[in-house]
Amino acid sequence: MIAAETAATRDFLGLRGQVAIVTGASSGIGHACALALGEAGAHVAINCLQSSQDVAASIAAEIDATGGSAMVVAADVSDEADVERMFASVVERYGTMHILINNAGIQSGAPFRDMTLSQWRKVMDVNLDGQFLCARSAVREFRRRGLQPEISAALGKIICMSSVHQRIPWAFETNYAASKGGISLLMKSLAQEVAGDRIRVNAVAPGAIRTPINREAWETPEAEKKLLDLIPYGRIGEPADIANAVLFLASDFSDYMTGSTMFVDGGMTLYPGFRGEG
Repeated sequence: MIAAETAATRDFLGLRGQVAIVTGASSGIGHACALALGEAGAHVAINCLQSSQDVAASIAAEIDATGGSAMVVAADVSDEADVERMFASVVERYGTMHILINNAGIQSGAPFRDMTLSQWRKVMDVNLDGQFLCARSAVREFRRRGLQPEISAALGKIICMSSVHQRIPWAFETNYAASKGGISLLMKSLAQEVAGDRIRVNAVAPGAIRTPINREAWETPEAEKKLLDLIPYGRIGEPADIANAVLFLASDFSDYMTGSTMFVDGGMTLYPGFRGEG
């Protein structure tokens, strides 16, 4: 979050007391989103895999230390039973949930001719099926609970983490790009279906963000220079840049937005390689 931001400013977002589930929250963008929501006063359920529970517990402790409230919920988002147990445990702890940050995602790239069906399915299972399963559970809980106008103008908020690669093709990462293209139309179709219930469904499409998943693209000066050629704004994004967009979409400042994707990419989708070449 912006360094000069104060507690009063965060309260202005109106998220205090709301309950948020952040999937894939043990690192990178998910970690930043969980901390931002906790600082804004939300109760945060930090989803992770079983193997990452210790890391997730340290993030929960960070949130608790700032006066927030957090819990760790280990679940594989590609497993239907795990997802249902995750939502049930959050509702048991906090009574309901108001915000879903559908963030969990993986990469498993290969030349297309060498990509295995297992690689293809694993990325689709986590990136696309996982978002479907979590969004479905969220919609069910929103409808069960009913509108709480003193909490939010919306019945519920779903924010899907997509990527610039829902728009930009990505050779050697065909499964990843296809999953993000699927997320785009999943988000839009769901938004169209549930808008009448006052459920808002939007997406954030990050560009190059300084996270562990793409460390090779920025960890050396040579790699960073090559990457910056694709970013007109002249810097690599930070996880907090995405968290700030998530805070806006989770708040009622975005109440008239649904079915929209916010590209937070430093201009990567402007195709800077075409400057002066049109």
